[in-house]
Amino acid sequence: MRALVLAALALLAPVAHAGPCQPAPFGDTLLYLRGGLNNWAAQDEQAFEYRCDAYFLNLRAQGPQEFKIADEAWTPDSTLGGDAQGRLARGPAAVGNYKLDFRGAHTLRLRFDPQGQPTLDLGPQTFKPSPPARITDEAALSTQFDSRYAGSKSPFGAQPRGTEIRFSLGSSRPGLLRATLVLEKRLLSGNQEQLHYEPLQRIAMTPEGRGLGTGFTATVRFDEVGVFGYWFELETDRGRYALQNNKDTIHWTREKGSMGPAVVERLPTDTRRIRRYRQTIHAADYAVPAWAQDAVYYAIFPERFRNGDPSNDPRPGGGRVQDRYQDHEVERHARWVEKPFKPGSGDGSDGVHNNDFFGGDLAGIIEKLDYIKALGVNTIYLTPIFRAASNHKYDTADYTEVDPALGSQADFKRLCAEAAKRGLRVLPDASLNHVGADSLYFDRFARYDSRGAFRGGRIQADSPYASWFSFDPSQASPDRQFKGWVGVTDLPELDKSSRAFRDFAYGRPDSVMQRWLDLGAAGWRMDVAPWVPDDFWREWRRAVKAHRPDVLTIAETWFDASKYFLGDSFDGTMNYIFRSAVLDFAAGGDARQLAAQLEFMREAYPAQSLLANMNLLSSHDQPRALFALGERDDSSPAQRRLARQRLRLAWLLQMSAPGAPSIYYGDEVGVGGGEDPFNRAPYPWADQGGQPDESLHAELRRLTALRQQHAVLRQGLPQAPLLATRQHLALPRRLGEAQVLTVLSNAATASRPSVPLSHEMPTRWRDALSGEVFQAVQGRLTLPLPPLGGRILLND
Repeated sequence: MRALVLAALALLAPVAHAGPCQPAPFGDTLLYLRGGLNNWAAQDEQAFEYRCDAYFLNLRAQGPQEFKIADEAWTPDSTLGGDAQGRLARGPAAVGNYKLDFRGAHTLRLRFDPQGQPTLDLGPQTFKPSPPARITDEAALSTQFDSRYAGSKSPFGAQPRGTEIRFSLGSSRPGLLRATLVLEKRLLSGNQEQLHYEPLQRIAMTPEGRGLGTGFTATVRFDEVGVFGYWFELETDRGRYALQNNKDTIHWTREKGSMGPAVVERLPTDTRRIRRYRQTIHAADYAVPAWAQDAVYYAIFPERFRNGDPSNDPRPGGGRVQDRYQDHEVERHARWVEKPFKPGSGDGSDGVHNNDFFGGDLAGIIEKLDYIKALGVNTIYLTPIFRAASNHKYDTADYTEVDPALGSQADFKRLCAEAAKRGLRVLPDASLNHVGADSLYFDRFARYDSRGAFRGGRIQADSPYASWFSFDPSQASPDRQFKGWVGVTDLPELDKSSRAFRDFAYGRPDSVMQRWLDLGAAGWRMDVAPWVPDDFWREWRRAVKAHRPDVLTIAETWFDASKYFLGDSFDGTMNYIFRSAVLDFAAGGDARQLAAQLEFMREAYPAQSLLANMNLLSSHDQPRALFALGERDDSSPAQRRLARQRLRLAWLLQMSAPGAPSIYYGDEVGVGGGEDPFNRAPYPWADQGGQPDESLHAELRRLTALRQQHAVLRQGLPQAPLLATRQHLALPRRLGEAQVLTVLSNAATASRPSVPLSHEMPTRWRDALSGEVFQAVQGRLTLPLPPLGGRILLND
């Protein structure tokens, strides 16, 4: 019994109070746990709650986690991390991340002593957050708004500047005295570090009689471009309430809510806690290149695709540019089909990251253009090819040269020309946020004769590149005299406000952007777009589009990308929301959650951007799709078959959804792999000892051919889901008279869902893959579906 009592006391320890309650040390400022588990964003579900004498947070996580504790703006005084010894520290002493090992559900308790020094305790989950007060007011509870219902809001979705939008509320019970439409403008900067809504208008809505209840309406003309927030303040004789967005989580996105039907909650004291609906208003002339909606991408990590010219392979001790990684030797793989090296894994590598090479190059891509064309794609996306020390090339050393391990400028020009002969475009990648420490612009290792700004680890004030960086000569350590992107000293961050850098990047006729477009590039995928200021992207877009209007601009943005679709920066994004939602569903997740993610994008994104987004399932920054779907090196044959059937299900949706499908090289033949570097494994060419899965390959070719055959699969606008249950989803699209209906099931057994059709839809449908014909009966279409499968139906 004594042991049980002690165990119970231990469980209560995190919420026990050591003494009298004290005011919160940071006042009304909210503190967030920000780390790898939430992409370092300030997420509401990782916000600490202050109670009496400490901050508390319930957190469920597994394994070692690195994080900081900070407000949304990373204010130095309220930022906590690890000191030089790894202990929790505050302010300038917090030079690194803090690390803890989690094993499920925990409560974190953050306390400060009288001198302001922090202590963070990790214990069992015992903290009970303050619950919201229960609402019993029927007048408030019965008030309805649905942003996707024409009777509540019209017109639907993103709109051009100058549009008038009508908002309507309905209540089925009497007692709603007043309704106010609260309109705000969203300010979002960086990687969601700062999120703020600026008040614009409070519009008293006009009452309209509706039976026993009361309706209210208001019409707003949006004459300014931006992303706007809106919600409704309700007043009854029993109190005031907020009619607001729901609590759905949108993948990678700090703000909650997938829009659609509204939720009533008591009006909070702090209106920052309200979940806004979002309204995108874009420029009236916002246009995206027409070819973007027809694109099917093949994404290539050049060093790992194909070795077409062994003479340029990096070799230890070779004495050439590509034979050294910073101040280290490179490592060369003995066989093409080996795994990438991971320092510290015991694989015998030298412990240096990103310095192992297989020999892939541009010549290898040219050699396999017919293979790429036969896959059914028409656009090649290349991760960076500029000269750089690493195998990934995001540490740019010279924006004007192809890395010698990959080939030459002439090879790039030949690649674009040969691709064009086959109807293929080439979209390269670039980072204008940072360069490499081993670059001619920075030259930390004194390997160039270019007067780099930090040559040999010393600030060179007279360098022609000095204005490209922000230096602090007062710091003793060279590592702290400049800003490394997200603290990585190998990647010195560029000062994007530098006029000299902007001119070099896009401002001059011979700028980096124009140079490679003139050599044959079809556009640009831009790395880490959120870390680059908005005004930079506005100037950049004007310069790029003025040079060639048909250039496609794609942002690397993981969260809700609405702010980039206003007509002044990008045409589309790498759609990581799509990736996460589709893979979750294919792995057995709730189809209703997938529907919420897709519906959010349908409402928030302009149609021209929605159709141009790069809809990926794998990338060089995330585990490959097969890994996410359960396949491992030691998987049994049955587990492999299951993972690959799940991949086929994901492909079925990817190839029939709005947006441009993106195939990461090797996915089509069963390449797997988890986190970097294993997601960057070489393509398993049979002549190099690989074993490509030709059954998967044939299935994907069949789906890409279907997409290219039917314009409605490329250009059709999505409609609201007709069916969304735990395991089934029915998604319609329309292009003129052509209609397509994708019906999916992630059930482990065969099923027969019944899909309700709208009155505008035909009753007769043909399966585009099998040729089978199905007839609706009394407005419902009942379909036999295989386990983990679906159908793409066309109006017959």
